[in-house]
Amino acid sequence: MERYLVKVCGRVQGVGFRYFAEYTAASYDLTGYVENCDDGTVRMEIQGQEPGINDFLAKIRKGNTFVRVDDMVTKKLDIDPNERRFRIKY
Repeated sequence: MERYLVKVCGRVQGVGFRYFAEYTAASYDLTGYVENCDDGTVRMEIQGQEPGINDFLAKIRKGNTFVRVDDMVTKKLDIDPNERRFRIKY
């Protein structure tokens, strides 16, 4: 089990990125959250098995029709044993 903080830069606000991240995280059985930041980036904390996290990040980096990821910075965090799902923070 691993947990990462991920800061995503690019066209990631106003294009459904948080819903894309939530849907993608569910398909890899990951927990955590995603939220918009005031500087136009998106912050995520993701937790789960390393292969699922790697696949999730690859899919996020690729984006979709609306999302364009220019850069992602990750930092390893301590596990949150009480977290049960991935959610969008408003």
